[in-house]
Amino acid sequence: MTTSPILLRPWTKQDLNTLVNYANNPNIAGNMTDGFPHPYTPEKGEAFLRMAMQEPIHIFAIDLKGEAIGGIGIHPQNDIHKKNAELGYWLAKPFWGKGIIVEAIRQIIPIAFKQYDINRIFARPFGTNLASQRVLEKSGFKLEARFEKTLFKNGVFVDELVYALRR
Repeated sequence: MTTSPILLRPWTKQDLNTLVNYANNPNIAGNMTDGFPHPYTPEKGEAFLRMAMQEPIHIFAIDLKGEAIGGIGIHPQNDIHKKNAELGYWLAKPFWGKGIIVEAIRQIIPIAFKQYDINRIFARPFGTNLASQRVLEKSGFKLEARFEKTLFKNGVFVDELVYALRR
C-alpha cells in the first residue's frame, strides 16, 4: 500500500522542474517508448507539459504532498479500436515499490470508464518489465497476449505483453 495518499491532477507549468528531475532517469526511459526521452531536458519537459495540458485532460500528474512524482494517462483509440483506451504510466525511482502505481491505476480506471465510451483498458509493458506486470496483475488486469521479440528498444528486441481490464 502507499506510504502516503496520492492524487491524480492535471499537469501545470509549475511541475517542470520536478518533471525534468524525476523523468531524467535511464531506468524509467528504458521501459517506455522512444517518445519518453533520455536525457529528459527542460525543452522536452516543456513540450510534454504543453501536450498534457490540452483539453480534454487525459494525462495526469501523480501528486504526492504537492509534488508531481510521476504520470499516468488514458489514451483513447480510434477507428475500429474506438471502444479501447491504452493506459500508460511512469513513476520516479525513489517511489518505486510503495504501491503508488497500483493506487494511481485504481483512481484512473473509474475516470476512464466514465469519461470515455470504452469497454476495455489495455497496457503494453515490455516482457522485461516484471514490476509493471505485477502492478497490472494487482490492479485486476489479465494477460491477453505475448508477442515475442516485437519491440526494438536500445538495440535489443524485447517481448511486448498486452494486459487488459474490461468494463
